[in-house]
Amino acid sequence: MADVIDYKIIGNEMQLIEIELDPRESVRAEVGAMMYMGPGIKMETSTGGGLLKGLKRAITGEGFFITSFTHEGEGKGYVAFGAPYPGKIICLDLTQLGGSFICQKDSFLCAAKGIEVEPTFTKKIGAGLFGGEGFILQKLRGDGLAFVHAGGTIIEKDLKAGEVLRIDTGCICAFAESVNYDIGFVGGFKNALFGGEGIVLATLRGPGKIFLQSLPFSRLADRVMAAARFQNRDESTGIGGFGGKVIGGVLGGDRSF
Repeated sequence: MADVIDYKIIGNEMQLIEIELDPRESVRAEVGAMMYMGPGIKMETSTGGGLLKGLKRAITGEGFFITSFTHEGEGKGYVAFGAPYPGKIICLDLTQLGGSFICQKDSFLCAAKGIEVEPTFTKKIGAGLFGGEGFILQKLRGDGLAFVHAGGTIIEKDLKAGEVLRIDTGCICAFAESVNYDIGFVGGFKNALFGGEGIVLATLRGPGKIFLQSLPFSRLADRVMAAARFQNRDESTGIGGFGGKVIGGVLGGDRSF
């Protein structure tokens, strides 16, 4: 049985979650997610059940270690965890969701003690090798509350039996285990080469609940890296480098040229 915990989500774009704990209650979170905690909270970092469980978490993109926060004082205790980048925190009540839910790798934030995080894989290895986020997923299993983080805006949908949704693999945040999940190659050479959406799309077939995210971390990271390369004009040298700096400065709004 997972611990029964109370919580409140604070903020809008950069959210954090504050967990309220009764004496001896615990919450588990990714290493480095904690923001603050009250008196009486004991923090303990471990593999969470042996070497094998640590390796399983590492496969899904999470840390090898996990941290448990247990309230050993009197009355109410509290501990807060912050989201890693702009987006929303989703509460998953696994008791009402059939005891398990599938999530994007590295989306797990924290959960009541007793919730297990396990890796799960797509069926098509060939497509999975090119599928990016869609190849390795996480299964949250238990009978309590778990919290995952989604980038950007959350879109919640309830797919009917047989209803199909095709989506970029990175835009999937979480979905019910009853939803059939598969990934396949995009048709057409030009689509794959010049489409800019990757060469693999995911197919979700109902019935079941799904959560989508408008800003996957991979997409955010790509934009940041592209902007950094564009702005890093000091590495170029010579006449060609000077020309690149001028063009880059004009396009980037730099009026010093």
